[in-house]
Amino acid sequence: MENILLVVNLVLAVILVLLILVQKSEGGALGIGVSQDNFMLSRSAGNFMSKATAVVATLFIICSLALTIISRGELTPTSSVLDNIEEKSSDTPSIPEN
Repeated sequence: MENILLVVNLVLAVILVLLILVQKSEGGALGIGVSQDNFMLSRSAGNFMSKATAVVATLFIICSLALTIISRGELTPTSSVLDNIEEKSSDTPSIPEN
């Protein structure tokens, strides 16, 4: 199950990066060479791309959280690090004072 989620997470990450790179920039400097003739078409395409990016990003976060929950469940020790430090300090013999 964990391997399947890991593969899905990697695929979603690649798709998310590609969706972000394909989107048209809102700034003027990176949009060089794009004419304003296709303004209405670029607006609808941008709207679709932004919605697709939001959906893929949501799926990526959900998949990442699921991977974290699954991997946490496999850990056997449930004690805290502070409990381990307290146990080690109580196990060491104290040095008598003179």
